[in-house]
Parts: sequence; C-alpha cells; structure tokens
Amino acid sequence: MPKFDKHIFICGNQRPAGHPRGSCDPAATEGLQREFKRLLSQAGVGNSVRANKSGCLDQCEHGPTVVIYPEAIWYGNVTLADVREIVQSHSVGDQLVERLKISDSCLNAPTCEHRQVPRSNEV
Repeated sequence: MPKFDKHIFICGNQRPAGHPRGSCDPAATEGLQREFKRLLSQAGVGNSVRANKSGCLDQCEHGPTVVIYPEAIWYGNVTLADVREIVQSHSVGDQLVERLKISDSCLNAPTCEHRQVPRSNEV
C-alpha cells in the first residue's frame, strides 16, 4: 500500500456534560470519522487520504475540530453536513473550505476571540 497523501485528524474528545470547554464527540459515536471514511472511499481517495480519530486537539472553543495534514489546515464547528464539502473541496479538489477554516491567529492563541479564560481546575 502506498503512503497516504493526506491525513485528516478528527477530534474525538469527550468531556462530561456541561463542561465549560465542551466536547467534540460527547456521545462517543465517532460519527464524523465514520462519515469522513465513508465519503473518502466513495470519492475514490480512501487509499490516499486517511481519516483518523484523535484525542483532544485543544481547539475546544471552535467546536468539533478537524485538521488536515500536510497542509496543516484547521476546520472548526464541523458537522456531519460539512463532511461532504470538506472531502470534495479539500481532499479531492485541493480547495479550502473558507467558511469552516480556523484562522491562524486563533490557533493556540490565548487572545483568540473565541477562547474563554479557563479556570485553574479545567483541563
């Protein structure tokens, strides 16, 4: 099997209900990952693009998060309805899905407008 051209990491982090940072997969369904795998296969790129469940990507303020490498493009607030667009536009067509892209100024930035100040006991 040849190496993968792209890797899609889908946050599968789960936290207790009501946690202030939220949870990317609160019901532990792995729905986003399964949908990525299904649509990648359907698009004929399942052997060159790998969809992996990841642990916390630490972008909780951006909702369910996906990052695609080698481009290091981060998408936030991803829903099942968005997966087809990401697969077709980004994974197949090499075009960003601008409406879901997390700006570089928000990645790992304590000053991101979306980030809440965590309490000392939050992880």
